[in-house]
Amino acid sequence: MDKQPDKSGSHQAFEILEEQIVSLIETCAYLKEENRLLRAQQERLQEERAALMEKNQTARSRVGAIITRLKSLEANT
Repeated sequence: MDKQPDKSGSHQAFEILEEQIVSLIETCAYLKEENRLLRAQQERLQEERAALMEKNQTARSRVGAIITRLKSLEANT
């Protein structure tokens, strides 16, 4: 009879361990999905940044050309 309470105690310990493992698996799945979403967001932001940098460079070139033309017009007058 002494072994019966021990079995129930070890059974309870195994149930607790199983719950912890299930919780850990769920947490890992959640973190994996969150990581996937964050990587996708990071990729989109890097693409957006590259596009904005390109637009910025185009604008700088245009402004530079306008300044050159204005200086040329000023020199001709």
